[in-house]
Amino acid sequence: MFDWNRVTQLREEIGEADFGEVVALFLEEVDEVIVRLGAGFDPETLAADFHFLKGSALNLGFLQFATLCQKGESAERSDAADQGLVSQVIVSYETSRAAFLEKIDAPLQQAI
Repeated sequence: MFDWNRVTQLREEIGEADFGEVVALFLEEVDEVIVRLGAGFDPETLAADFHFLKGSALNLGFLQFATLCQKGESAERSDAADQGLVSQVIVSYETSRAAFLEKIDAPLQQAI
């Protein structure tokens, strides 16, 4: 589900103090897109939304979530397929987010 090596690498690159801020920003920005997608997505911007989510996910090591976003980014467009994939992406993010927050250090959780 996660690339913990990427998480460790990011933490080392930016430092422990800034890592919490980066995670908080990631969660805030992705949460906004996920909420928007859940409320109804625009087929014209869906590929761009998936691209943004994929990039964000890869930066923080959310592999399973990134894989679904990649699938959405490159998928053939159809309303039924889009709705099903959007639902999968939302569930994957919510599951990944909860698991990530459960496993990270307590001091980091306080920063978020």
